[in-house]
Amino acid sequence: MLEGAVGVFRGVGARVINAVWRLGYAARFFVRILLASGTSFRRFQLILREIYFSGVLSLIIILVSGLFVGMVLGLQGYDTLQRYGSEEALGVLVALSLVRELGPVVAGLLFASRAGSAITAEIGLMKATEQLDAMDMMAVDPIARVVAPRFWGAAISLPLLVAMFSTMGVYGGFLIGAVHIGVDAGAFWGQMQTAIDFQRDILNGVTKSVVFGFAVALIAVFEGYDTDATAEGVSRATTRTVVTSSLAILGLDFILTSFMFRG
Repeated sequence: MLEGAVGVFRGVGARVINAVWRLGYAARFFVRILLASGTSFRRFQLILREIYFSGVLSLIIILVSGLFVGMVLGLQGYDTLQRYGSEEALGVLVALSLVRELGPVVAGLLFASRAGSAITAEIGLMKATEQLDAMDMMAVDPIARVVAPRFWGAAISLPLLVAMFSTMGVYGGFLIGAVHIGVDAGAFWGQMQTAIDFQRDILNGVTKSVVFGFAVALIAVFEGYDTDATAEGVSRATTRTVVTSSLAILGLDFILTSFMFRG
């Protein structure tokens, strides 16, 4: 029994040590990306290609999801506000929900599932097929040529996608509230514009989207670069990217919200 308890403690200790080691390695990896970013930005076409891969190819799922989220908010919000005779405040409810919270979080989760996993799989396959080793042999830095453009492409794409998600969500709420249910369109837009504060609402939402973009991008490229050079290793790395990115987004959302709205 004592040996079993010792084995459990050894297993827990090994996992903690491995987690701390990977965290430190990820921090060093992030510094290497920043140091190599100058080379990547001098060849900006590489970053533009990754913005297309990460951002433009994610537009459909972002726009459609934003529209339906906004429509659901319109239905649920109208049902709640009607009980208190405040139907005209539907635009405020939809806009605040999307700009402050749902826009950055839901778009970030969708982006991590679609683009983050694809980035990890792409880099992981390049490592499994020894393309990264071949670059090293040819004196080409794989961090500058492969990793940094994908990192910046993802980090730049997510804030733009969040803005489009929130815009489509507000439009979806307008379709349900004003067009379908019959809420006054002038009151919908007028109260929304009056209630939304640029610094407290819009700027805080943008800050969240930027932080989420950096987090998802770093996790995606790190997991791809650190994967085992096997098909099974690439599969595990892709799964870790989605799970870790999702947990990171939710955790960072709580931390950022607690700082932004503590007053």
